[in-house]
Amino acid sequence: MLDQTSPAGLPKAFSAFAGEFDNVASFPPVEPSVPEPEDGKRRRYRTIWISDVHLGTKGCNAEMLIDFLDSTDSETMYLVGDIIDGWRLKKKFYWPASHNDIVWRILKRAKRGTRIVYIPGNHDEVVRPFSGMNFGDVEIRRAAFHTTADGRRLMVLHGDEFDTVMLTHRWLAFVGDTAYHLMMALNGWVNKARNALGMPYWSLSKAAKHKVKNAVEFISKYEEIVARAAGERGVDGVVCGHIHTAEHRMFQHNGRDIEYWNDGDWVEGCNALVEHFDGRMEVLQWADEIARRTVVEPDDDRQEGAARAVA
Repeated sequence: MLDQTSPAGLPKAFSAFAGEFDNVASFPPVEPSVPEPEDGKRRRYRTIWISDVHLGTKGCNAEMLIDFLDSTDSETMYLVGDIIDGWRLKKKFYWPASHNDIVWRILKRAKRGTRIVYIPGNHDEVVRPFSGMNFGDVEIRRAAFHTTADGRRLMVLHGDEFDTVMLTHRWLAFVGDTAYHLMMALNGWVNKARNALGMPYWSLSKAAKHKVKNAVEFISKYEEIVARAAGERGVDGVVCGHIHTAEHRMFQHNGRDIEYWNDGDWVEGCNALVEHFDGRMEVLQWADEIARRTVVEPDDDRQEGAARAVA
């Protein structure tokens, strides 16, 4: 087992596969442009799962993820694949300061004692050969098994292993990736306009997926296949990412209930999956969380509430 501590700059893990990406040497030092808040007011969870961040792309909702990381903490955090988008970095180098801030915050959690488990996906598959190693207090695993506080055993993996397009038509996956990023660029312009009008974040591509029959059928079939694979391995459920669709469903396999959890993404939905200290699990919709903070009660409601409190 190779174990390395985090230097002041990038983790040494990156240098091991730097040749895979053009201009990867131009990564700036890992120093946050936006410091972490020091008020210590964070929600505490037993476990947090996030995936499909796609650092290195313009579609990554970095500011929203930074807000999430600054608002929560956990004993364990699973990074369930596609954290870095190697496919896009090979085509064109893109790495703004906000993406550094995310890397810095994750490494800082590891140094504070949070167990960080990184399970690479298809977009960051270049990290997969390092499975079994530890870099900068981050464990790299091909898959993992997690036991909840109430005793359920969950398989954790990215999920591209069960994507029939990835398995049989890899070239089509690359074509789809290009089309997807074009839609995400349009999504960015839509949300800039919404923000200027004082409207909350809205995902164009997420709405489109729910409207297109073939996309809905693909997602449903994918969920069923992944849950069946978990059942065949004798576990109680599975946590995955890959399809950018946060979800919780129950399936039956050989007379047993199998839980399917998808922790969503930080491109479209901006979701995370969390486990509370009693074992209860929940998908957080972070755009909704931010929107709730900005809601100001009408003066009449505040006065009525104050009167009730006095009474």
